Amino acid sequence: MTGPKAIVVCGDGINCEAETSYALQLVGFDVQLVHVSELLKQPEKLREARLFCIPGGFSFGDEIASGKVLAVKMRRHMQGELQDFIDKKRLVVGICNGFQVLVQLGLLPFPESGAPRIVSLTHNKQKKFLNRWVSLEVSQSPSADIFFKSLKRFDLPIRHGEGNLKLEIGSQADQSGELDKSRSEILQAVKEHASLRYTDDVNGSLDQIAALSSKDGFVMGLMPHPEAFVRLTQHPGWTNRQRLSQADKSEPSKKPGGLVIFENAYAYASSAN
Repeated sequence: MTGPKAIVVCGDGINCEAETSYALQLVGFDVQLVHVSELLKQPEKLREARLFCIPGGFSFGDEIASGKVLAVKMRRHMQGELQDFIDKKRLVVGICNGFQVLVQLGLLPFPESGAPRIVSLTHNKQKKFLNRWVSLEVSQSPSADIFFKSLKRFDLPIRHGEGNLKLEIGSQADQSGELDKSRSEILQAVKEHASLRYTDDVNGSLDQIAALSSKDGFVMGLMPHPEAFVRLTQHPGWTNRQRLSQADKSEPSKKPGGLVIFENAYAYASSAN
């Protein structure tokens, strides 16, 4: 018996599809790698899937802005199919560059059709690429219930140059009348959709936000890489963690945070109609 189907997009600069596919397969998904060009020509492929993932990398070389070109292509060729996928309460996850794509598409924090884009992921405050492990905390928001269930505080690696989440109140918001709201109201709305935060100021991101989720939690984007921590030995401090676990038998080794995220996605996808 095969598990729920997951589509992982690949090609044109995306470079984390192998690790992401492995992580999804590890928890039980039936994974199909689909090249960007193929998906843009046949967006109806989404109809068979329960989860759609845009992995990390540098789609189209991050020309113009990170994730911008892929977002433009997806908006033109598959916006209707993707919105239908979301409306059916199926899971969409964007990791790092994939998060940038979802933000460029305007699908986070509000994935409703026609919702304005009110946030951007810009250059880190350090003005350089960051490659390090970070500590994260799950918010108490209901938007965290699907992907981050049972998690409270855990570590994941980050690898990005543009992960600094900022409010963007520009022409798109103006056209929809969103500017009628005060900046503080918009800020509060974004904070309410933050499902994951850095425990310290890693890159200058607004309210230390590391992930955004839709109100119901079905659409989620995060800058850290969960696919890079699905085995305990992937953590740089795994030997010390193992030693502490052996010394205190009442504290068994915790599952890798990335693995739990994918297990939660599988639990939802396999139980959903």
